[in-house]
Amino acid sequence: MGRVVLKTDTELETMNEANAIVHRVLDGVAARIAPGVSTAELDEWAEAEIRALGAAPSFLGYHGFPATLCVAVNDVVVHGIPNDRPLEDGDIVSVDCGVCWRGFHGDAARTFPVGRVSPEAARLVRVAEEALERAVAVCLPGNRLGDIGAAIEQWVTAHGYAIIEGFTGHGIGRRLHEAPNVPNRGRAGRGLRLRPGVVLAIEPMIAAGRGTVRDMKDGWTTRTKDGSLAAHAEVSVAITDAGPWVLGVERQPYEHRKAS
Repeated sequence: MGRVVLKTDTELETMNEANAIVHRVLDGVAARIAPGVSTAELDEWAEAEIRALGAAPSFLGYHGFPATLCVAVNDVVVHGIPNDRPLEDGDIVSVDCGVCWRGFHGDAARTFPVGRVSPEAARLVRVAEEALERAVAVCLPGNRLGDIGAAIEQWVTAHGYAIIEGFTGHGIGRRLHEAPNVPNRGRAGRGLRLRPGVVLAIEPMIAAGRGTVRDMKDGWTTRTKDGSLAAHAEVSVAITDAGPWVLGVERQPYEHRKAS
């Protein structure tokens, strides 16, 4: 991926605006997702919304990807292509969205329930979100990349779930994927030292089963090998002297608050 590119304060402001568009789209998906709605309908709406806001979809055409959103239903882990199959009551759907705004990318993902989901599915989604929160909490100057992976891995495994093999988060900026890779497991105190200006897309992907995956014939979709449910949570985070700044969610960097 090359060297880590530090962002200026002005560039971080632009990236905050890009991510605000991403989260606006994800909020819109949350309002529209329901039994009977197809992921293709959600994708069509998301592209129109992004373009109406003056931005461009980051994923559409990226290495040939054919859609605006990556959607992952139930045992699909990541990179699912939207289709016309109606969602069903009890499904869970990970939606990953990226936009490009004034030359910078934003990237975030959430896993949504469709109608009434099982307690087991709701718990899986909650643990993915909590793992992300704990990862964000250690995004402090002087900490290391391994602290992020360790925070995710410890929380996920303590709740009986598995880290999905082979996938990581990434740096982000003028390119959608920049250095460094951000593993979802690691050893605290090891790896790249975090500095103000580093921006990371942190994205725990977890499974209720073993966490091994298989690739589908479309060349994009990845499923769990054992058919177990998967969940995905992601935000783009800037390292600042004031603490981690969740771009598009917080207007300004916020002081570090230790995760409970």
